[in-house]
Amino acid sequence: MSPAVAAATDVAVSRLDARAYEVPLDTPESDGTAEWASTVMIVVEARAGDETGVGYTYGSRACRPLVEELLAPAVVGRDALAVAAAWEAMVEACRNAGAVGVASMAIAAVDLALWDLKARLLGLPLATLLDPARGAVPVYGSGGFTSMTDAELERQLGAWVEMGIPRVKMKVGREPADDPRRVAVARSAIGPDIELMADANGALSRKAALAFAEDVLAPAGAVWFEEPVSSDDLEGLRLIRDRLPAGIDLAAGEYGFAAVDFERLLDAGAVDCLQADVTRCRGITGFLRVAAVCDAHGIELSAHCAPTAHVHPCCAAPRLRHLEYFHDHVRAEALLLDGPAEPHGGCLRPDLSRPGAGYDLRRADAEQYEIR
Repeated sequence: MSPAVAAATDVAVSRLDARAYEVPLDTPESDGTAEWASTVMIVVEARAGDETGVGYTYGSRACRPLVEELLAPAVVGRDALAVAAAWEAMVEACRNAGAVGVASMAIAAVDLALWDLKARLLGLPLATLLDPARGAVPVYGSGGFTSMTDAELERQLGAWVEMGIPRVKMKVGREPADDPRRVAVARSAIGPDIELMADANGALSRKAALAFAEDVLAPAGAVWFEEPVSSDDLEGLRLIRDRLPAGIDLAAGEYGFAAVDFERLLDAGAVDCLQADVTRCRGITGFLRVAAVCDAHGIELSAHCAPTAHVHPCCAAPRLRHLEYFHDHVRAEALLLDGPAEPHGGCLRPDLSRPGAGYDLRRADAEQYEIR
């Protein structure tokens, strides 16, 4: 037994601490169905022995009291190396409160912190502990909000291409009459060889989605159409998937919380590529279970947002296509975290020079954004 493993054996989780931070945007943003002006991150720290693991999620500040009232009692005192047992205990603890939605996101933040803690206790990079299938994770630049002017759209998408990212995604669906022009602006900004992706966030009807794909996306050489209709409309997603022009893949799944949500999408034949978000689907433990379901169905997986949280688990996920390098989360992670993921050559790579997930909370910088 190595000294690190020996030192970590029988170390119990001594406490969980949760804090919520709200980072205002430079300017309000919108997509096909929502508008927002800030990014809320809930950060959890899990302590055992002399080590502290850090995890986080994006979403409602309501995650914080859930961590304090339901999850901490279920986790504190447990073996810090037995993350799966803690995960099962957290899901059970949320049964009566509702184990999906906000509860799943709170579980995710704790699970990420526990995996980081375990890797630090063992003195291993998290990717190494998770048994990586790859050493780098392809990314796509994501933003292109419907609130942007054409000039702003050009600058943002063009900047990702200049960074060496070979694929970008834009939002559509809020003002369908404006989208043909906006898609043309996007294609002009990125050039002919960069993959163009579109996300409607469930804003369109089935017929409108098919017409948009045929009349706008296909002529622009788009390769991805995300949530053309609501992800709850499994029949509609399947119908659109079957009728999309050749070369355009249909994607959905970012709002999945439990394994059954993803199983339903796959059983319905609703997607060409399944999305999952480690900060929503109950953390790394849940994310790798979703990845296994994708593998069993022969469907690729794309990770949604929160790039820094995803890098290490994405290295371990089979059939991974890529990871979303989402503008708002990139900005929040740069402000709040020490060690945010940064792309090189169109990929993110885990930091193998330090144990754990490779990031810490920058307390002094984060304090100004804390929700008291």
